[in-house]
Amino acid sequence: MRILTAALAAVLTFTPLAAASAQSWDEVVDKARGQLVFWNAWGGDERINAYITWAGDQVQARYGVTVQHVKLADTSEAVARVVAEKAAGRSDGGSVDLIWINGENFAAMKRNNLLFGPWTADAPNYRYVDTVNKKTTTVDFTVPVDHLEAPWGMAQFVFMHDTAHVKTPPESILGLLEWAKNNPGRFTFPQPPNFLGTTFLKQALIELVVTPAVLQAPAADIQENTAPLWAYLDALHPLMWRRGEVYPQNGPALQRLLDDGEVSIALSFQPAEASGLIAQGKLPDTVRTFVLNNGTIGNTNFVAIPFNANAKEGAMVMANFLMSPEAQAHKQNPEVWGSFTVLDVERLPEDAKATFQNLQLGVATLSPGELGITQLEPHPSWVAALEAEWAKRYASGK
Repeated sequence: MRILTAALAAVLTFTPLAAASAQSWDEVVDKARGQLVFWNAWGGDERINAYITWAGDQVQARYGVTVQHVKLADTSEAVARVVAEKAAGRSDGGSVDLIWINGENFAAMKRNNLLFGPWTADAPNYRYVDTVNKKTTTVDFTVPVDHLEAPWGMAQFVFMHDTAHVKTPPESILGLLEWAKNNPGRFTFPQPPNFLGTTFLKQALIELVVTPAVLQAPAADIQENTAPLWAYLDALHPLMWRRGEVYPQNGPALQRLLDDGEVSIALSFQPAEASGLIAQGKLPDTVRTFVLNNGTIGNTNFVAIPFNANAKEGAMVMANFLMSPEAQAHKQNPEVWGSFTVLDVERLPEDAKATFQNLQLGVATLSPGELGITQLEPHPSWVAALEAEWAKRYASGK
């Protein structure tokens, strides 16, 4: 899909950097030419990898910036390298130029002054980001972004179900347990700390905790607040695929179980993912998407630049392109990825707006209205507590 017009091209080269940056955007683009950007990003999904390759090719052709995808199993791998480099006194020439990041990893890097910036407000395409109606573009797991990371995709936790086996999907976390009792072995989730598995724990906790507001603050009274979750999982695990003794390692592995008919319900953090997988022949055309009546967790995907990045300008140019109407529309196409845009489509140039309006959501994709309430992510400190306790209780198949 090619939608770059003169209007969109202007978007990519507009607006000077703030005085604190001491250089204009034109200077950033000039310095970026010839740079090699090592973009550290999760590499576990073929469609996402292909999108990253496409974006890198576009930036190479237009700005002379070479982008190399460093494929990660977990974002913490890249964070650990930056931490080690800071400890070794490597304040420039770092090995990581750009990171796909959010949540607890962002919070840790921000807390330890491991990020370059603030800078994103100076990127030309940031002016189209919807910071009003999409609050998670400015607050990451309760932590203010403060222009230290650039938003590039919206995400919401959804459930995929095969309608050939599930006529009426569960409407709540407790409803899922009742469904599992009637359909033993037909549900599972990726093993934490995989982000989908951990998100399932958080989603369940939001519904089960006595006072949900406590999850928006640093973890406290952990044993008391999480007790309902462990009681729930004690009941659920024996009803899961392979009795909860074995878990798929990630989302694609879970999708294969759904495709093979081994489970009837799977998880995703992309509302259009099922449509894209159906189009690629990787899921039956009977698969559809559902959310829970009280809403599901939603957040924003970001990219950030480490404090000691070797190619800061190239990373900024890449991040700016990822926020462009062209890149955002290409990414929202369910045949490409299906990741919803971070932009306010109504504020785009008319031709770019029309491109978004003409995009088909896909056969299994819920409309924004059907996605319902977006639940806020818990504070990052809850993640470590949940993952550690889950591992202690269940990782060995207990």
